[in-house]
Amino acid sequence: MITVTVCVGSSCHIKGAREMITRFNDFLTKEGLADKVELKGSFCMERCGEGINWMIGDETLSSPSAAEGAETFRKKVLGALKKKKKTPKAAPKRSRKRRS
Repeated sequence: MITVTVCVGSSCHIKGAREMITRFNDFLTKEGLADKVELKGSFCMERCGEGINWMIGDETLSSPSAAEGAETFRKKVLGALKKKKKTPKAAPKRSRKRRS
């Protein structure tokens, strides 16, 4: 699961964080990805002068508007999900029975 955290502190809220969260959620619902991405809110990320602050996993991002943030979100989430699909899962180990 991919975790996306959006700052909902005063500065980001005023700049459009709530609208951005709505856009993120609408995209996930429309694309049927709500079970693959967890949306979370966070108080101040301490980058108030940079725009609306948010994170995908450990990557911190800033967007000047909710519209720009939604576009970046779409590209990054789809890219991350494609990477996860391509990553082969390790084959389960078979237990060997010892012969006595």
